[in-house]
Amino acid sequence: MAKGFFISKAVGIVCIVAAVGAVATIIALSVVYSQEKAKNNDSNLQPTKPPPVTKPPSPTTAPSNQPWNKYRLRTNLVPWHYNVTLWPRLTPDATGKYIFTGESSVEFHCAEATNLILIHSHKLGYYPLSNGLSARLTAVNDGDTVPGIESVWLQNETQYLVVQLKGDLTKGNYYILETIFEGELADDLGGFYRSEYTENGVKKVIATTQMEATDARKAFPCFDEPEMKATFDITLIHDLGTVALSNGKEIETTEDTMGDVKVMSTYLLAFIVSEFDFIQDNSDDVLIRIFARKPAIAAGQGDYALNKTGPMLKFFEEYYNYSYPLPKSDQVGLPDFPFGAMENWGLITYRETALLYDEEYSSNSDKERIATVIAHELAHMWFSNLVTMRWWNDLWLNEGFATYGEYLGAHQAEPTWNIKDLIVLNDVHRVFAVDALASSHPLSSKEEDIQKPAQINELFDTITYSKGASIVRMMSDFLTEDVFEQGFQTYLKAFAFQNTVYTDLWTHLQMAVDATGTALPQSVNNIMNTWVLQMGFPVVTINTATGDVSQKHFLLDPESVIPVINRAQLVDDAFNLARAKIIQTVQALETTTYLNNETAYMPWASAINNLDFFYLMFDRSEVYGPMQDYLRKQVTPLFLYYKDLTVNWADVPTGHMDQYNEVNAISLACRTDLQECQELTTTWFRDWMNTGVNKIHPNLRSTMYCNAIATGGAAEWEFAWDKFKNTSIAAEVDKLRIALACTKQAWLLNRYLEYALNPNMIRKQDAMSTIVYIANNVIGQSLAWDFVRARWSYIFSQYGSESNSFPNLINGVTERFSTEFELQQV
Repeated sequence: MAKGFFISKAVGIVCIVAAVGAVATIIALSVVYSQEKAKNNDSNLQPTKPPPVTKPPSPTTAPSNQPWNKYRLRTNLVPWHYNVTLWPRLTPDATGKYIFTGESSVEFHCAEATNLILIHSHKLGYYPLSNGLSARLTAVNDGDTVPGIESVWLQNETQYLVVQLKGDLTKGNYYILETIFEGELADDLGGFYRSEYTENGVKKVIATTQMEATDARKAFPCFDEPEMKATFDITLIHDLGTVALSNGKEIETTEDTMGDVKVMSTYLLAFIVSEFDFIQDNSDDVLIRIFARKPAIAAGQGDYALNKTGPMLKFFEEYYNYSYPLPKSDQVGLPDFPFGAMENWGLITYRETALLYDEEYSSNSDKERIATVIAHELAHMWFSNLVTMRWWNDLWLNEGFATYGEYLGAHQAEPTWNIKDLIVLNDVHRVFAVDALASSHPLSSKEEDIQKPAQINELFDTITYSKGASIVRMMSDFLTEDVFEQGFQTYLKAFAFQNTVYTDLWTHLQMAVDATGTALPQSVNNIMNTWVLQMGFPVVTINTATGDVSQKHFLLDPESVIPVINRAQLVDDAFNLARAKIIQTVQALETTTYLNNETAYMPWASAINNLDFFYLMFDRSEVYGPMQDYLRKQVTPLFLYYKDLTVNWADVPTGHMDQYNEVNAISLACRTDLQECQELTTTWFRDWMNTGVNKIHPNLRSTMYCNAIATGGAAEWEFAWDKFKNTSIAAEVDKLRIALACTKQAWLLNRYLEYALNPNMIRKQDAMSTIVYIANNVIGQSLAWDFVRARWSYIFSQYGSESNSFPNLINGVTERFSTEFELQQV
C-alpha cells in the first residue's frame, strides 16, 4: 500500500511552439521534484517510425514463472511521481492514421533490491534514446549508483515494458525511468482515443481518454494498478484554437502555483484536447465548469448540470464530513464515450446524454438521468478517488457507495422527486433477478481470481453496482443512518489518499457501533461477510402453524392501505419466488389482478419489469394472445386515468412519478394493441411528418416514436432516420436511435443491423446497444442472432476484446432463448 506520500505546490510553464503552430498546456498535479531538467535531442517528439523493440527471451517448454508472464505487478518498485508530455495529432498522417507522441519520466522508490523493472505498456511503440535503447534509467540523488540496462522488450500478453538490468537497484533509493513513445489515437473508446463530430458541416476531432480499468497503459507507460498511487505533471501540446484539460488546473506562468493536489491511481487520470466551449461557476471556492460542443453550450444545454453540480458537491462534503480536495471540478460531455460517465478526479467525463439537458427536447427521465449520473460521479470523489480499493476484487466499495450516493445527491438537487425511493425499483429489485441465478458471483472475490484485464472488466456488472448499493442501503438501515455515517466518515479520514480492503470499512463501522452503544446480535464483520463473500440472498419462511419463526405485525393504522413502496415490493417478491419455483407462477400473477385499480408508479413499474420476462418467453407462443388480452384489460383504466388527468393528453402531470407512470400507461397500452393508444401515437407522429413541428412532449417521445414506427411502415422509419441523422441534441438522438429498432418490417431491421456496424451511420459507442434494441423486437430477435453469428469475428475484433458492452450484446441477442434447440445454438 502506497503510504506516507506528501505533496508540495506545483510549478509549470506554458510555452509557445511557434514552429508547429502549437501550444503546450502544463496541467500540474504536484511539484516537479528536484531533478535534471535539461533537455537533449531525445525529447523532440517527432513522429518517426518506432524502432523494433528487443524481443523477449525465448520461452521454455515448461510454463514460465518469470515475473513478466504474471499479470500482477510486484511490490518491489513503488511509483512516486510522473512527468508526462503528450502531443495528440488531430489530423491524420500520410497513411490516414491519427497518432499521438509522448515522453514520460517516472520517479519510483526501490522497496526491495531487484534487477528487473516491469511497467505497464499496451499498444505503444518506443523511440531509441541517446543510449541506443528504448528506456533510460537515472538516479534521483547525485552519487547513487545506477545499474546499466541489459535489454528492453515488450511483453504483449501481460502488457509490460520490461527493462532487464545488468545489476540490482539499491533498496531505499529513488530512480527515474524515461521513455519516448508513440501510440494510435484510435476510435476504440479506450486509453487515449479519438472522438469525432460535425459542426456546421465541418468534421471536428477530439483527443480524450477513458483509463478505467486498465487502459492508462495505452496512453503512457505506467504502474497501472489501483494501489500504485502517485502524483502527476501532465503537459499537453495542442493546436492553437484548441483547449487542453486534465485533472489539475492549468498553469500559465513560472510564477503561478497551485495548492495541494493529492496522489491518485492511474485509472483516474484524464486529458482532453478539443474545441469545446464552457460555462463556469466559482461561487464556492471550487471552480465548476461544464464543457461541451459550442452549439450545445450556446443553446444552454449545460446550464442544468452547472446549477446542480455545486449544491451536490457541497452536500457530499457535508455528508462525508470531508472537504473536496481539488480546486476545480470540470464536467465534459463527449460525443463518443463507452460508459455513462467516468469519475476522473477533477475532470469527469460523460456521454452527452448524461450531462446535457435541453428544455425543449429532454424528458423528465433525461433530467433524472443527468441528476443521478452527476451525483454518482461526485460521490466517487470520496469513494474511489480519495479512498480507493486496493484491487479490483473490491470494486463494489467504489460503485456500491456511488450508486447509493446518487440517490442522495439527486434528492438534494430535486427534493420534490422523492427519488430516494427509486433505489428499490432500479437497484434492489433489479439485482434480485440477477443474484438469484447460478451464474451470479459474490460482491467481493479473491484477489487471485481477478488477474487479467478481461476478468477485471467482467466485474463492472449489476452485482457490483446494484447489489453493492443495496448492501450499503441495508447497512444504513440496520445500523441507523447516524451510526453508519459516523463509521464511514472515520473510514474516509483514516484512509484518505490510500487504498483499502472491505474489512477496513467493517472495522470503522464497528468502531461507530461501539462508540454509540448500538446493540447488534453479532459483530459488523460477522453480519456483513455473509452478504459480500457469498452470492445470492435468503428467503425467510414463516411457519404460522408451528410458530418456528414469528414476528409482530406493526400497523400504524389498521384501516390504512399498504404503502406504495410495499405494494411494489410484494409484486416483485412474488415474481422472484415464482422464478425460483418456491411458489406457483399463477400465485405471482395474482398480485397483478388489482392493478386495474392502481395508479401509483412504483407498483406498475415493478409489475411491468417482471412481466417483461413473460413477454420474452411467450411472445412467440400460443399464450401470447390471452396474455395480451389480460394486460390490455388491466392497463386500460390507467390509460384512461392519465387521459383525464392530462385533459386528453394536453397537459403534463405535476408529479415526477406521475410523469413516469403516464409513459408506462401509454407504452403498455400500445404494446397490448389498445386501439385508442395506437391512434394517439400515429396521429401525433403523422402530424410531425406533415407539419415539420414536433408537438410531442419530450417525456412521451420515446414511447410515441417507438409505437408510431412499429405501427407504421417505411415512410415513418425513413422520416425518423432522417431526423436521427440531422439532430444534434444528444437526448433526441438517443430516443430516435432506440425507436428505429421498433419497426415490424424485417427488411428495415436488416438494414439497421448493417448500419449498426458502420461508424459513419451509428457511433461506435452505440453499436452494441443498437443491435440489442433490434433483438428486443420480437421480429428482430432472430435477425439479430443470425447477424451476430455471421459477423462474429468482425464484431469480436472491433468491439469484444476490450469493451464492457460486449457481454450485454451476448445477453441481449439470446434473451428470448427458452428451448433446448436454442440452447444448442449457443
